[in-house]
Amino acid sequence: MFFLGFIHILGSLSREEKNMGERTMATSILSLIKVLVCLSLISHVLGEKSDHLREAVRKQHDHQMRKMQAFKASFVRRDSVSSPNSVSPSPTPYAVTVTPSPRVYHVTTYGADPTGKIDSTQAILQAISDALEGPSDGFLMQGIANLGGAQINLEGGNYLISQPLQFSVVGRGNLMIHGGTLKASDNFPTDGYLIDLSTASGNAPEYFFEFITLRDLLLDSNYRGGGIQVINSLRTSIDNCYITHFTTNGILAKGGHETYIRNSFLGQHITAGGDKGERNFSGTAINLMGNDNSVTNVVIFSAGIGIMVSGQANLLSGVHCYNKATGFGGTGIYLKLPGLTQTRIVDSYMDFTGIVAEDPVQLHISNTFFLGDAFIKLKSINGVVNGVNIVDNMFSGSNKGVDIVQLDQSNGPFKTIDQVVVDKNNVRGMNLKATIGSGVVQGNGTSWTLDFNPILLFPNLIKNVQYTFFPSGNSFVNHALRNVSNNQVLVESDVQVPASVFVVADQGK
Repeated sequence: MFFLGFIHILGSLSREEKNMGERTMATSILSLIKVLVCLSLISHVLGEKSDHLREAVRKQHDHQMRKMQAFKASFVRRDSVSSPNSVSPSPTPYAVTVTPSPRVYHVTTYGADPTGKIDSTQAILQAISDALEGPSDGFLMQGIANLGGAQINLEGGNYLISQPLQFSVVGRGNLMIHGGTLKASDNFPTDGYLIDLSTASGNAPEYFFEFITLRDLLLDSNYRGGGIQVINSLRTSIDNCYITHFTTNGILAKGGHETYIRNSFLGQHITAGGDKGERNFSGTAINLMGNDNSVTNVVIFSAGIGIMVSGQANLLSGVHCYNKATGFGGTGIYLKLPGLTQTRIVDSYMDFTGIVAEDPVQLHISNTFFLGDAFIKLKSINGVVNGVNIVDNMFSGSNKGVDIVQLDQSNGPFKTIDQVVVDKNNVRGMNLKATIGSGVVQGNGTSWTLDFNPILLFPNLIKNVQYTFFPSGNSFVNHALRNVSNNQVLVESDVQVPASVFVVADQGK
């Protein structure tokens, strides 16, 4: 009888539970063996006259059995809930109370089809709605309920979607959607987004959502609109996502701030470069229409525009753009916020596609590699360029005479130019352009002229000149800087003399 009870408990444990409890099980087995041996010896020696001793041994056996049952109960696993109304069973006298796991809403339990053959829109929307209406614990920002890390788990499925997955309520935070593929159906609205963090309500709070995480997703817009839309939200994280076949925006972040896009891949067409249809690429992979956002370690492999920035104080780092090439009319990064740019582009890779900045003010570009004649264009809107650093970059071209930094003054010349530094760039197969130039001229005469037009970025602009006059022999002559105009520097002496003149001209100071 004792062996039957022990075997029943042992058999009901899973392999994982047995492995995890190997030591505990061994200890319990040893204890039971001792009890059984003791009982056998007592029965043999004392016979029927030792009822009180057998009762004591039986109590010891019952105690060990209860310990075994408690051990088994400690490995009981509650499946993740598909509804916040799930209730844990009442504990038995010998069971151990198990803390419920976090709220995880499995979309297949709502009827979503992971094969992608049947429309799963309503099932996934219901899972999202249940998560948003689930229990909360306090608030994040004022008016944003903390959902405690609730998860909508796509379970590695491929789901067909016929309308945007728009959140049913606002004022929620600390929620994740992860682990699967969403594909737009053939009747998906062309102006929609597969995942839509916005609202149509007129009574929405200042910020709609906070700390929403979208992770490990493949979003296929099926050339029917966009991938992800984030409106007036805080601290949204888009991590390890692959977004393709969009016609509008792969990701749109508008209003709010601190949308972080990391470790992701975006392309209108799935290609690895050299696509025959590259001239027809369109759409924008990432559109930042807000402040304080970050794009880090992201690859944009096809789109008309890689990243469009129309909000200030954004950071782009580790970005690889090989979307539509500049030669075909494409742009890698377009900074469209004249007079208030405040953008940093660092440690990136512009692959046959460049950067355009309208009236840049406080723009920093450094440690970035420009390949295939890719260049930086400063575009005049109101003629302002102020606080711009383009330093420590590498440019590689095909010896076609392309300038590494260019000016677009079709709307009028740059008139306000201050604190602009274009310097210390490594150039191969392209024309070096900078705001600091140096040179030397030698001759026997009374005047020496250095022409800095081939190197200086801005026409007819030199703010500071330093020169050194070295006459030959022991002669001592008077000399002076006589003229600085049209990016040319003229130095004259009072008598004819063979001399070398070294000049440094600066447009930025």
